[in-house]
Amino acid sequence: MADSWLSGGLLDIRAAAALLLAAVAFFVLTMEQLSYRRKKGPLPGPALVVPFFGSIGNLIRDPTTYWDTLASRAKSSPLGLSADYFLGTFVVFIRDTELSHRVLANVRPDAFYFIGHPFGKKLFGDHNLIYMSGDDHKELRRRIAPNFTPRALSTYASIQQRVILAHLRRWLDAAGDGDGEPLRLRVPCRDMNLETSQTVFVGPYLADEAREAFAREYNDFNVGLMAMPVDVPGSAFRRAKRAVARLVRTLGRCAGESKARMRAGGEPECLMDYWMQDTVRELDEAAAAGSPPPPHTGDEEIGGHVFDFLFAAQDASTSSLCWAVSALASHPDVLARVRAEVAAIWSPSSDEPITAAQMSEMRYTQCVAREVIRHRPPATMVPHIAREAFPLAEGCYTVPKGATVFPSLYESSFQGFRDAAAFDPDRFFSDERREDVAFRRNFLAFGAGAHQCVGQRYALNHLVLFVAMFATLVDFRRHDTEGCDDLVYIPTIAPKDDCAVYLKQRCAKLPSF
Repeated sequence: MADSWLSGGLLDIRAAAALLLAAVAFFVLTMEQLSYRRKKGPLPGPALVVPFFGSIGNLIRDPTTYWDTLASRAKSSPLGLSADYFLGTFVVFIRDTELSHRVLANVRPDAFYFIGHPFGKKLFGDHNLIYMSGDDHKELRRRIAPNFTPRALSTYASIQQRVILAHLRRWLDAAGDGDGEPLRLRVPCRDMNLETSQTVFVGPYLADEAREAFAREYNDFNVGLMAMPVDVPGSAFRRAKRAVARLVRTLGRCAGESKARMRAGGEPECLMDYWMQDTVRELDEAAAAGSPPPPHTGDEEIGGHVFDFLFAAQDASTSSLCWAVSALASHPDVLARVRAEVAAIWSPSSDEPITAAQMSEMRYTQCVAREVIRHRPPATMVPHIAREAFPLAEGCYTVPKGATVFPSLYESSFQGFRDAAAFDPDRFFSDERREDVAFRRNFLAFGAGAHQCVGQRYALNHLVLFVAMFATLVDFRRHDTEGCDDLVYIPTIAPKDDCAVYLKQRCAKLPSF
């Protein structure tokens, strides 16, 4: 009887424990749903959310449809906002341009901080320009300024053209007479941009073997950007974190070598050299005065910031080059005008690269580049986290503390501009229209506020040079298939078919500079 009583008592305890756990789970889930609905307020969004995971499965499975859904909901709202929830995080999507500006202009301790990627802080490491704010951020941007002077940009332009030309040769060799299989340009463009970034940023300090390792590790980083943020051994996310750490150490060694070369009186050959010229002078002055080194001058910290540049330049530029080829192929009138303008200014038979002065004369080609970036802004969103509750839409909606907000640069590009869905470089070229002035606040592809892209002139130059050279040296036609130009996120936007084109050489002889 005692055994029977004991057995019955254990069953009662287990049943009570199960009921208690169920009650606790029900309470937690109910509070989660109530918390979500309270934060959502008047914003359109799911009525109920999957506990903790929310919509993360939809985001990873089909990012294009996911973001289109949030944009559609925001468009239906008088506030231009919509709400969602994933991985325990409340999310606000911002379609309205002025509200996006409010976020971008309020990166400070009592408002928002920029994160660049929903899980970026775990990926990018400790020394990262993205996560800085205030005076420290201003000081670092001051130190970076010499990297983008006209003299520095001219140095980079020569490097950019040498790399572009080398890759165009490879593409044309692979294409043969242009009647074989189409070449899918996204990966070749990505390879070209990685070599360009390596050479422009740290040119003489990376040996061939280091470049190959660099390419492998950067690919691991890219894969991790699109993976579930599961930080366990063997996961793509963990491999990405380790790859970033190795890349930053490599770039830190480049910073040390550049300091030594600049201290010895060498001429700048890359971005790192332009940066280190002033850095070594300040370091030497501090050492002579017995003072500690100035902030932001350590090798590994500089390596971390150069990795930021690499991340910003790599996939965004790949996206823009693919969309430029797609746009030129589908707008033969635009292509003809680019070719005519470039031919009047530069000839490949000169065997000389395009100079800075010649590039400034290519006004229409520059407008084409700007329209590519407006029409298909590569980084479609710039996520921020609310440090404190912030009245985003005065009297109508307050972003709760801890929420992740997504100002949509893509959606802003289709507001204000006349016939915004059309690809039309004349909106910037025409003296009568001047839409670059009239709708300047809607052109957010490079961001705004304190974190506006510091290298935007370099990025535009790269696109202008590529368009001018590609249009002049290559005959091409698009491999048109249904939906080939639909948007996919990888992680920036690209044509669904990876921009498949048929290529053949257009000029009698490629230049040999």
